[in-house]
Amino acid sequence: MNSSCFKIRILLFSLFFLSFSISNSQKKIRLDQIWNDEFIPQRMESLKSMNDGERYTYISKNILNHESTIYSEYYISNRKKKIILSSRLPLVPFFSDYEFSEDERKILITTEKEEIYRRSIKGIFWVYNTFDGSIQMVFNKKIQEPTFSPDGNKIAFVFNRNLYVKDLNSNSLFQITNDGNNEIINGITDWVYEEEFGFVKAFLWSPDSSKLVFMRFDESKVPFFSMDIYGEGLYQFPYKFRYPKAGESNSKVSLHIYDLKSKSISNIKFSDNQEPYYIPRFKFTSDQNLLSVQTINRKQNHLKFHLINIITEESKVILQEQSKTYLDVNDDFFFLPDNGFLWTSEKSGYNHIYHFDKNGKFISQITKGSWEVTKIYNYRNKTREIFFGAAKSSSVDRGVYSIKLNSKKIKPITKESGFNGAIFNRDASKFIHTYSDENTPPKYVIRESKNGALIRKIIDNEFLKNKLSKYNLPNKDFSTINLNGQNLNYYIIKPKNFKSSKKYPLLLFQYSGPGSQQVSNRWGNNRDLWHKMLTQKGYFIACLDGRGTGYKGENFKKMTYMNLGKLETQDQISFAKKISLLPYIDQDRTGIWGWSYGGHMATHSLFLGNEVFEMAIAVAPVTNWRFYDTIYTERFMRTPQENPEGYDNNSPINYVDRLQGKYLLIHGSGDDNVHLQNSMRLINALIEKGKQFEWMIYPDKKHGIQGVNTQNHLYTKMTNFITDNL
Repeated sequence: MNSSCFKIRILLFSLFFLSFSISNSQKKIRLDQIWNDEFIPQRMESLKSMNDGERYTYISKNILNHESTIYSEYYISNRKKKIILSSRLPLVPFFSDYEFSEDERKILITTEKEEIYRRSIKGIFWVYNTFDGSIQMVFNKKIQEPTFSPDGNKIAFVFNRNLYVKDLNSNSLFQITNDGNNEIINGITDWVYEEEFGFVKAFLWSPDSSKLVFMRFDESKVPFFSMDIYGEGLYQFPYKFRYPKAGESNSKVSLHIYDLKSKSISNIKFSDNQEPYYIPRFKFTSDQNLLSVQTINRKQNHLKFHLINIITEESKVILQEQSKTYLDVNDDFFFLPDNGFLWTSEKSGYNHIYHFDKNGKFISQITKGSWEVTKIYNYRNKTREIFFGAAKSSSVDRGVYSIKLNSKKIKPITKESGFNGAIFNRDASKFIHTYSDENTPPKYVIRESKNGALIRKIIDNEFLKNKLSKYNLPNKDFSTINLNGQNLNYYIIKPKNFKSSKKYPLLLFQYSGPGSQQVSNRWGNNRDLWHKMLTQKGYFIACLDGRGTGYKGENFKKMTYMNLGKLETQDQISFAKKISLLPYIDQDRTGIWGWSYGGHMATHSLFLGNEVFEMAIAVAPVTNWRFYDTIYTERFMRTPQENPEGYDNNSPINYVDRLQGKYLLIHGSGDDNVHLQNSMRLINALIEKGKQFEWMIYPDKKHGIQGVNTQNHLYTKMTNFITDNL
């Protein structure tokens, strides 16, 4: 071969390689890829530390093969993982979740899971005995919240709103309550508690397995809400459930103790001689006879922390918190071995950790500063060390820290900028460190709690990072902007081939709800991939966390009190105006979209900012706060009777005459959370004013609008609407 021919071949190969590289770098991501979950990171499900503190367990599921397996691995050693239980074993059905008994001799597995509301499920549950390999069904019908007794010999559960106990040794069953019906609930929460206080199981075993403490809900005064389920039959059928809208009656709640030996039920009476309006939390202290109970009034601005002796039934209030606005309820209260406790509060202006003795006497404020504690992870008695999460270095980041009970020195045990989390072993000597940022898929590594030293890596998701690199997608750029007297967090996503000489249409995404956060330096979800896909079509994406959002102190979060939607809308309009002044943004092509609270905001912003926004998409929006539930709405707005102006002045329904741009309204007809009523009332108001718009109803779909091909259909519709109108 002569040299000139060789050079020509080299040149042709180089041109081909360059052409391939250019083509590869411009590869377009598709909607069906996103919503068929082709870009989902590997995660560890149902992580649990074992009693020895040396091993942890997790579940692995193969949906296609209908196989599930519980594995155990050592924290320190890289030894081969061990199978604890697999559905490949004879008689063991495919299971979706698991729970150990306290002694780890038995495993409760979940099968045939059926979702009820956001957090509640029912299913067929089985108990597998790790010693002899036997398996027994808990109950032959679908039940809720089965829970081992501490001694592992019994399981309590709820069926048809009544509480039962199954004795695993004798295989006998005992029904504790008999009054469960369409008005009375025993042992599980009603709809509004589940949604807004975030729990379903409303019973506890006493530490010695001799008693059950349970809540009873009397829903008889709560109005019904009804919606049609269309299904696949010849006729639709009505689905009715009790839903307390703002200003309406809530369930009457009470707390009871069932004694397994005497088979008697007693009522817990509170020392303040008042029937509690809400009981958002209750759990046992380090003393097996002392139950802690939190109660809060309807306005949610006065919280009481009670201690109740379940033997003597003596009750006393040991701590109270009050606010001029509202108080948030969370799970960050931690009992110490001496029965003192850690408590988080915003009373300094930021959420921080406080130490109290067993009688509720204040000892010290553990953390201080103009930053927020986000979670108490654990306490290590050996070193008297508290491990907690915080937005300390930045409100868009999270770190894991430690501080000794009698010290002021905070020690970071994660160093990475981004989102850090921790799952500690039993003695809090080691933890599984979870980490991601905007450009890094979730990573799982094991670290020493003492100093954060790396022990070993578990999952890095490099495969996903490499897979996405072929599409050359842009990253979020984080910054702050001064609007309406506040420094607000935002991000932008520019097209990868961005040129400052071009003009780009702008699409805002937001949620904006009280205490929420969308602008955070963490790995995104499928929605974020869709936003990045839109940049490949030439759109400029931006997101602002306005006033009322979270992790910037109490005053910032509570600015929107009594006027949900007012300041948040002003911020979105101001943000759109300011970003549109950039020379590469087309001021005549500005859109906004959001879901739920974000749908309310997108609608309100389009109507009130009709000189700024040319387009909006609202998915499952609240259109009048009178239509939403008591606990959430009244926390921020009080009742419509107390604050009618706050409700009416911030309802998009009252501003439909201002619609000028293009508007797409989307809702699921089976939404038990934000009812279709919201959209129907808005639609009627728009029609009465002669306003043209587009709308889409997804039959029988709930608030998340999920189902076979549903998300792909939904986002295709939104994509088409954006490309046609923006």
